Amino acid sequence: MSQSQAGTQSQGARSASQAAEEAKEVLSASVHDVRHFAAMLRGVQFANNNNATISLTEAGMTVAVEDSRTLLATAYIPHTIFDEWTYNPPATASESGTQSSEASADTVRFDVQLATMIECLNIFRTSGYYAVLHSSTSGDSDSKKKNWRGDDSWAAARDAKANDGGDSGKPTAMRMSYAGAGHPLTLLLAQDASGPKTACHLTTLEPEEQVELPFDDDQKIVRIIMKSTWLRDALSELDPKCDKLTFICSPPSAPLATASSRFTQRTAQPTLRLMAEGTFGRTEMDYPNDRDVLETFECEQLTRFSYRFGHIVRTQRALQNSVKTSIRMDEDGVLSLQFMMPSVKVRGKESANQFIEFRCLALDV
Repeated sequence: MSQSQAGTQSQGARSASQAAEEAKEVLSASVHDVRHFAAMLRGVQFANNNNATISLTEAGMTVAVEDSRTLLATAYIPHTIFDEWTYNPPATASESGTQSSEASADTVRFDVQLATMIECLNIFRTSGYYAVLHSSTSGDSDSKKKNWRGDDSWAAARDAKANDGGDSGKPTAMRMSYAGAGHPLTLLLAQDASGPKTACHLTTLEPEEQVELPFDDDQKIVRIIMKSTWLRDALSELDPKCDKLTFICSPPSAPLATASSRFTQRTAQPTLRLMAEGTFGRTEMDYPNDRDVLETFECEQLTRFSYRFGHIVRTQRALQNSVKTSIRMDEDGVLSLQFMMPSVKVRGKESANQFIEFRCLALDV
């Protein structure tokens, strides 16, 4: 099917445009300030060459990205963060062409180049890091933050907020539309009704098969909820050259075991320990069994699983912008990190909770 693109003949462009308008759009959504939406996408962006799988439903959209078949990041974006969300699923899955035979008939899936999509949202330099909008809630000082990778990640984030005009007071509005299989994802962006407008047409691809990292909440053996600042501050102190990060959880009534036997006779506190190991040694950080620190702590048995530190680093952007963090582990060592993002008001009403989840496999022991 032909698409209206720059460089095509004017008559052919008009015909394609008219055909697209006559067709019933699968999705039509709009938002008056694109910054929150852009922050959700940045939370799952690993590298500039990552493709993201977008799933559309009546309830909203999910954006999923995987890494090395062992890490899966998913942003759950409810329709309530948009001013308008009109979804018209294809009549049948076979007509949509974007769904597998096992997919639900009311879900449309396709792949897009995530970095390109984020760059389009920031075309007016106003959709910078959303953390600047709620930094006062964290109580953190940027001067105390250290990066995880040994570069200037935190400083770069700080500079991006200033350079991208995140607090300019002139947000970018967006209208997003998708006409179905074979059509691009169209983003129409403008700062005000009388100002310049930009239309971006993102090529959509057939969704690739993604790794499945199932997590059954009924089979979890650890569940922890804490303010994101507690985890963010701890991770910012770690050596960026660490190879792995170990989560050690102990029921409140049991002693906490560590790699060193001299610690096995300690009391029940702390109930959570993070242990980072690398070429130059080991760092241990303890969290006490205190409601002011761990809002929720459920642990059925002494639990210890290790994960690649490089995978934990991938959560940096989501963690930086979140207000609460949920840590869950199951018997097989699958780690689920859920980051609850700050709520946003749409038409004077609070939107539904939106969050970003990372799941990764434990290292072999």
